[in-house]
Amino acid sequence: MAVRKLILATIIIINLIIISFGVIFTPRWFWLLLVPFPLMILALYNSFQTKHAILRNYPVLGYFRFFFESIRPEMRQYFWESDTDGRPFNRRQRSIVYQRAKNERETVAFGMQTDPQAVGNEWVAHSVFPCHIENHDLRTTVGNHLCKQPYSLSVFNISAMSYGALSKTAITALNKGAALQNFAHNTGEGGISPYHISGGDLIWQIGTGYFGCRNEMGMFDAELFAEKATRPYVKMIELKLSQGAKPGHGGILPAAKNTPEVAAIRHVVPGTDVMSPPAHSAFRSAEEMMHFIQKLRELSAYKPVGFKMCIGDKQEFIDICHAMLTTQIFPDFIAIDGAEGGTGAAPLEFTDNIGMPLYDALTFVTTTLIQFGVKKHIKLIVSSKIVTGFDLLKVIALGADACYSARGMMFALGCIQALKCNEDVCPVGVATQRPQLYKALDVQDKYVRVAQFHRNTLRATVEIMEACGFKTLDDVSADKFFRKVDNIRTLSFQEIYFKDTGKLVNSHSAFEPQEL
Repeated sequence: MAVRKLILATIIIINLIIISFGVIFTPRWFWLLLVPFPLMILALYNSFQTKHAILRNYPVLGYFRFFFESIRPEMRQYFWESDTDGRPFNRRQRSIVYQRAKNERETVAFGMQTDPQAVGNEWVAHSVFPCHIENHDLRTTVGNHLCKQPYSLSVFNISAMSYGALSKTAITALNKGAALQNFAHNTGEGGISPYHISGGDLIWQIGTGYFGCRNEMGMFDAELFAEKATRPYVKMIELKLSQGAKPGHGGILPAAKNTPEVAAIRHVVPGTDVMSPPAHSAFRSAEEMMHFIQKLRELSAYKPVGFKMCIGDKQEFIDICHAMLTTQIFPDFIAIDGAEGGTGAAPLEFTDNIGMPLYDALTFVTTTLIQFGVKKHIKLIVSSKIVTGFDLLKVIALGADACYSARGMMFALGCIQALKCNEDVCPVGVATQRPQLYKALDVQDKYVRVAQFHRNTLRATVEIMEACGFKTLDDVSADKFFRKVDNIRTLSFQEIYFKDTGKLVNSHSAFEPQEL
């Protein structure tokens, strides 16, 4: 109260002095009121408003609190954050993407900055007999015996990000980069936009809203789906059950963002709020889902069809495996999204507290598929904070066959981790629909960076494989990767994640099914 009175009294006295001088001496003094008079009006207003307590007690000084709070992320990132402290990606992780995307020097000097004795530190065992790998284009074939158009998938691809979430220039650059380096681009659940068709191979994601293949009631439209799924640039179909950023949570496309262009892509009415429900309407059980997957396979002329999910209730995934055996319908792939993902805007509780982390989810899925004897039919694709060759090889050791990267590809486009993806004010034009922002993203420059990031990441992956004596991806195994689990013990991934199997597990394990 005393501070408020002092501020008000001081500002009023300053205004009275200036007015007095203007009356007594010359009207030119009134020009000095341009600053203190508005401040006085503002201070008087804040003294009587009831919405902000801090402004009521500190009518002018209180604004400094809001100003410094607004620039806190930038101040922390640029001035106080160390190279290894940042979240969700630290400066070293961001820098390696920038360097590889720009084809700049990526070596570091003077030793490691992380603490090798810290709990959680990870490393891989190298070999005294390194090998040489001629082919750096690491790929896996997706498509089981039920598929007639198998696809040779790169082990490193662009994760699901819809047009609408990302700008038209960002989507175009990603797709052109995928075309230049021959890897796949996941459309996200927002449908296939004109900006996805720039030469790159597409994985068309079908979400709960069935955008791009829905009727007027929002239900799945088989005819629309077949027309688009059989296009030559669509290589695989991904049925999205849930995602890491907000598992079990639907979304909404607000009317303001539902432009005629977006509405035409998604097959919705422009200028209306469009709901993306939490659950699918085309099926209600695991067995119905298997039959729906087979329907998608037939409608797409037997292209690879799989599903994406963030693991929650383990029993539900076990039920899905039972349904595979009961129906004898096997998806060509399963995409596992860790709870650490991703680019989608989500409520805080969903981001921080719902869903299984990637390593736990991947190893659970791997061992479950092996126990049911169906791993041989299904390729595993994973996504969640994969930006380096070491990240990639770790998940391959735990059972993955290929990877997605969303935020890594965004960094390659120039993302600075401003953490404003959900505010439509992305400063580098990646996650915004504002023309004045996205037009600054030069497609001709950025698509080359996307391709170079992909190429240099695979080169780094191969270099690690050579150092460890892994001649092929089949040789990458969990017993060669280690983690410091407490102050004394270091255990291999085999001991941490697969100790109950009693067998050595790698990405293509297929030992006999066991009783569950």
